[in-house]
Amino acid sequence: MKMNIRQEQLSDHTIVFQLIEKAFRDEIYSDKREQFLVERLRNTKEFIPELSLVAEINHQIAGFILLSRIEIENNSKELVSSLALAPVAVLPAFQGKGLGAALIAKAHDTARELGYQSVIVLGHEKYYPKFGYQPLHHFHLSLPFDAPPENCMAIELVPGALKNLAGKVVYPDAFFQ
Repeated sequence: MKMNIRQEQLSDHTIVFQLIEKAFRDEIYSDKREQFLVERLRNTKEFIPELSLVAEINHQIAGFILLSRIEIENNSKELVSSLALAPVAVLPAFQGKGLGAALIAKAHDTARELGYQSVIVLGHEKYYPKFGYQPLHHFHLSLPFDAPPENCMAIELVPGALKNLAGKVVYPDAFFQ
């Protein structure tokens, strides 16, 4: 299985929309609207084209990941830049074959190269820790909405990036529409 991970192009948008829809169709903890979140985020200042990636298998787009800009408001009301991972999606026929892991690794590497130091995710408590994600409360951070604490996680792309940062994650409006 030959995989190629590359930056998403405008011509990929329709395929990616359908891929996300299929990937989350049977997901119990999904609102089935992740594809619309991606569409909204593409039209914001928080969208980072280099962090919108597709995975191709034999020239077919089989996976997608998006990291977009968010901020963390620490307890002294200072804003610190971070990223949100939302979503990572893999076509059902390709799930369990390492595409999601490869996309996450590539997105993390690219984010580091671009100078980002951390990523926040609301996701599966058994999946994301494999990549170094830890519970958000470990960093004394919280989300601006109710979610099971075991699903709220963060990773430091640069060691110590979230140390002594206690506060709340601030998502752009696109996440709440």
